[in-house]
Amino acid sequence: MPFFFDSVYNLFSFSGGEMLRMALLFGACVSVASCVVLAVFADSVSEKARQLHFSSIVVDTHDDTTQRFLDGDFDLGARSSSGSIDIPRMKEGGLGAIYFSIWIPSKITGPEAIKHALDQIDAVREQVRKRPKDIVLATTAAEVREARKQGKIAALMGVEGGHMIASDLGVLRSYAALGVRYMTLTHSGNDEWADSSTDTAVHNGLTDFGKAVVREMNKLGMMVDISHVSDKTFYDALAVSKAPLIASHSSCRAICNAPRNMTDQMIKDLAAKGGVIQINYHIGFLSEEFMNADKDPEITKAIAAEVEKRCGGKEGCQLIEGDRITREYVQQGKLPRVDYTKIIEHIDHAVKLVGAEHVGLGSDFDGANMPFGMEDRRSPSRF
Repeated sequence: MPFFFDSVYNLFSFSGGEMLRMALLFGACVSVASCVVLAVFADSVSEKARQLHFSSIVVDTHDDTTQRFLDGDFDLGARSSSGSIDIPRMKEGGLGAIYFSIWIPSKITGPEAIKHALDQIDAVREQVRKRPKDIVLATTAAEVREARKQGKIAALMGVEGGHMIASDLGVLRSYAALGVRYMTLTHSGNDEWADSSTDTAVHNGLTDFGKAVVREMNKLGMMVDISHVSDKTFYDALAVSKAPLIASHSSCRAICNAPRNMTDQMIKDLAAKGGVIQINYHIGFLSEEFMNADKDPEITKAIAAEVEKRCGGKEGCQLIEGDRITREYVQQGKLPRVDYTKIIEHIDHAVKLVGAEHVGLGSDFDGANMPFGMEDRRSPSRF
């Protein structure tokens, strides 16, 4: 028999840093023996599943829509014909809370990185300010629940990469004061004090300053996010942190052997200290077949050239068009197809390892290549 599961997600109060527990009932239906797949739209989902999904506070812990805010021609309040996230589709998909990612490439550092991060934080706050009837900034679990009572979507923020604090705890504190509630310790490259999973290790995990960053985040009530980090950085953070860690958008290495994903032992150790893995929907982290095929340098070069042609320097456009072009390559038979059921396979694997209370969803919408059947915010009702 299938069972309905919830994921307990850890939010922290800004005042004092005490942990608040919040259940995120995702309306996902997972079988003990196999995954049970539901259809996408409300009229084709079972009534029991629909009621569970839409009566729950569904939280997505990682979305890159922030980059679109900076392009100058994107309105979060209007239904968009491209990308995955806007208010109409969030409402139709029953999304209760969303973490907008504050992100810039790892190669941008120092004052320039801080400026870019502040611009993105301001862009998120401005989008929220313009639509007070639909969305509200939240910094605690209590505020997320209150938004739900008011029929609004809760907007939260996470900084994706420790390089954006420029090795300055004062900058970290400023981000927290502006409403940021988690920080990913690295992005795809090492920063000055932590090793990334997709770079050559130079720090042997966390430096002494990196450990100080983790301790300061505990004090501030910011969640320590270990997506993107090296295995050694993960274990250093796990040892130092007094609060549970999160992996805001990571999947299972046992299914797809990408260094960005977590091993079974890492998932178990994360859960043992109260942490949560939020499953990422990016097809290169879901399917090893796709990951290997996508390494073809000719395909990579061709996609990059087409993205540049369509978008120029617009970061948000680049992320959206990269996904669109990848889909075109799949349809042309140049890359293997990955369906949304692969997400359920990763969820099911993690739940069997550590229990549903330690598994959630971190889509990477508007920042990654989505599987077929998971095109936008409406689609997770398939779970």
